[in-house]
Amino acid sequence: MGEVAVELELEFRGRRVVRDRALVMAVINRTPDSFYDRGAAFKEEAARRAIAKAVADGADIVDIGGVKAGHGAEVSVAEELARVIPTVEWTRREYPDLVISVDTWRAEVGRVVCEAGADLLNDSWAGADPQLLEVAAKYQAGYVCSHTGGLPPRTDPFRPHYPDLIGQVISSLVTSAEKAVQHGVPGKAVLIDPTHDFGKNTWHSLALLRHTDQLVATGWPVLMALSNKDFIGETLGTDVTERREGTLASIVTAAAAGAAVFRVHDVRMARAAIDTVSLIRNSGDHYPPDENVGLGRRVI
Repeated sequence: MGEVAVELELEFRGRRVVRDRALVMAVINRTPDSFYDRGAAFKEEAARRAIAKAVADGADIVDIGGVKAGHGAEVSVAEELARVIPTVEWTRREYPDLVISVDTWRAEVGRVVCEAGADLLNDSWAGADPQLLEVAAKYQAGYVCSHTGGLPPRTDPFRPHYPDLIGQVISSLVTSAEKAVQHGVPGKAVLIDPTHDFGKNTWHSLALLRHTDQLVATGWPVLMALSNKDFIGETLGTDVTERREGTLASIVTAAAAGAAVFRVHDVRMARAAIDTVSLIRNSGDHYPPDENVGLGRRVI
């Protein structure tokens, strides 16, 4: 792997974000069949309300998607654009400083959403359309490098096997990040995502979470999409409505190891957990001069 200078700050099309703590990326599903919210933000007005709430709850980024990640009805390029473009345009007008991400693997969609004001292309299917990377470079947009074990979009893994899971995932992600920069994507705008559940079984996803520190050690900002994932449900033996506690534990684990961005459904919960981890990590051994000051007061 070649030498590429890795930027410590994040900047997406001129929008800079502070990295003194992990960032929260709010999931906005413009789909009728989302595995989690079952279409709660499918209608445009509902999506706008969800974005307004996410911003009020502390989201740094909103991630707008028009196609369910898993199996489901076929969604054409035209339909995907019809779902996401009005939301992107409205969000850009209402929140000029907010980082807008679009979850897509299609270059045709990437071009139009960047024209509409998107700052970041969240390619959850690991370059299935290689032209999407060229789009990110052309518009100087951010790009998420993911790892799916070679699966085509919207397919499930079948007995995935990795002789060296951590090594292979890291090697693949670093190679993808370096390729993105070499193709002209700004170094400050590249994220890597181990992509839990995609091309992996539950044991693989747990191992990647446990070794978050090794992903962070690559120097590339790590995005973690852990919220209500199947690996949490299988670990706890719960359905999708009962994964809040497992999600919280997973976020805290990865935040403590230095992950940079968390893609989540519950922004308020994630923001509180991440802020607490940041305070624990960064406060140092400073004690209040008055030992009677309670822990309820934020004296550092």
